[in-house]
This record gives sequence, structure tokens and C-alpha cells, in this order.
Amino acid sequence: MKLSYKIEDLNRIATQILKEANSKYILFSGEMGTGKTTLIKELVKLLGSENKVSSPTFSLVNEYEGENDDIYHFDFYRIDDETEAYDMGFEDYLDDQHYVFIEWPEKIPNLWPEHYTHIQLGLNEDNSRSLSLDEF
Repeated sequence: MKLSYKIEDLNRIATQILKEANSKYILFSGEMGTGKTTLIKELVKLLGSENKVSSPTFSLVNEYEGENDDIYHFDFYRIDDETEAYDMGFEDYLDDQHYVFIEWPEKIPNLWPEHYTHIQLGLNEDNSRSLSLDEF
């Protein structure tokens, strides 16, 4: 799936992602400012969470309660190597009963789940976003 969207389309795009994704492990790639956390906020809301969603840049992981699932939101931007992810017990969160959203998965290439949905975000000249969704 490939598309472009504006911020006012966010609910529709997040709904489409939840319908299209074949995995509860969703990896979000894109440069700083492309809207990874903003998109995750909308996904968490659609999954029935009333929690305040923010980027876990310093804590590495935030946990939210959804309507039917727990949601784990990782941001690996600040880690230096995969050892930090191991040390915080990242692999313990990989339970297919729960949603796992990962920002900056490029920082942990050897820890990606076997099956996952990958979302690549980009910023367009008109300030819209481009999104591609691929299944692995």
C-alpha cells in the first residue's frame, strides 16, 4: 500500500493501516518530523486507549491499555546499539497477543520480529506525508 495524506486525513489513514496490517508488530521508519509519533497516537486512540500518548524517546517504551490489547510503543532513536534494547528486556515484549509499535527500528535490525508490518513515512514538499506499508 502506498499513499499520500494530510493531517486531517489521519483518522482515515490509521483506520486503513489497522485493516491492512497482517501483524501486530508495526515498525515505523522515516526521518525526524515525518509524523511517526503522530500516526502512532491515532492508532493507539483507534485501539480504544484513553491513555495520553507521547514519544518514549527517553524511557524507550511506553505502555498503553487498549480496548482489547495492551500496546507497547518503543522509540529507539537515542540508543547507541542493540545491547541497550536487550538490557531493557525488549524481546520480552514480543508477544503476539499485544500490539508493538517501534519507532527507529533501524537501530535494532537484528531484533526485528520474524513477521511484521513496516511503515515508511516521508515528508512531501506540500507538507503532506507519503506512506508505504509492506508486510514481511
